[in-house]
Amino acid sequence: MQRILITLFTTFIFITATKAQNQMKIPPYLKKGDTVAILATARKIDMAPLKPAIALLKSWGLNVVTGKTVGLDNNQLAGADWQRATDFQEMIDDPAIKAVWCAKGGYGTVRMIDRVDFTKFKKNPKWIIGFSDATVLHSHINNMNIATLHGIMCISVANATNEAKESLRKALFGETLAYAIPAHPFNKQGTVTAELIGGNLSVLYSILGSRSEPDYKGKILFIEDLDEYLYHIDRMMMNLKRNGYFANVKGIIIGGMSKMRDNDIPWGHDALEIIQDITKEYNIPICFNFPAGHIHDNRALILGSEVTLTVTESGTKVTFN
Repeated sequence: MQRILITLFTTFIFITATKAQNQMKIPPYLKKGDTVAILATARKIDMAPLKPAIALLKSWGLNVVTGKTVGLDNNQLAGADWQRATDFQEMIDDPAIKAVWCAKGGYGTVRMIDRVDFTKFKKNPKWIIGFSDATVLHSHINNMNIATLHGIMCISVANATNEAKESLRKALFGETLAYAIPAHPFNKQGTVTAELIGGNLSVLYSILGSRSEPDYKGKILFIEDLDEYLYHIDRMMMNLKRNGYFANVKGIIIGGMSKMRDNDIPWGHDALEIIQDITKEYNIPICFNFPAGHIHDNRALILGSEVTLTVTESGTKVTFN
């Protein structure tokens, strides 16, 4: 009996410890007087387009610092890979910085991510904000069981809707975040509660098989994309399907599929039709046309957070728990 009790106790301790290790960390929410860093992990940008973002942060009572990558010019990129990695490293290691906001997307974050040491960040996480190319950061950091913030870039602020900007503020300051959107004819009804992962479809596709690839199993997957050929959308979606990713997720949220291109001989279906055709066999809730992605109304999403996705005949609700 004593051996049985010891075994049961040891098993309980192991399971408890495992759950504690796997529990997602939510970075500390911001408060007035905190400092946000703006930097570039991908394409180059100078100070002028950042002024609306700086003004927005200051209107929320926050202080702003800009990284050394702002103004650097290395062809398309904001400096060499080591310069972007060093700038990011310094900001995530600085205890005075409470959030890091990506200035611009494009391409390039994947080139610097493996140069970054996240040892201090894991002990003292802070909000990493952005979308599009920043999907590399989201997935890489979510794998460390740390939540991140998918939302407008600094360069997006000038054209972002008030709803998009307000959703970012709510997420950063820890206010209730919930969305209700109209129904879409492609939606699949259902309710599920699970961790939210994802981001830009092309970036997710590009990091498959790498250590930045997110764990899809048992998650709600969010995807969006911009400026892709329609057959590319089909190819990426088919790859995810054939590798079993859609069979393992508990729900799917499709955001903006913007400015898609076609060949001289048309593909024959738009992006949403392609996605609907490939995902229709799965008995999970699926939401189309969620307001997030490369659109002006790019609402904030806390990736790594537990959310409840409810899709009904009358519409969709996404609530962050």
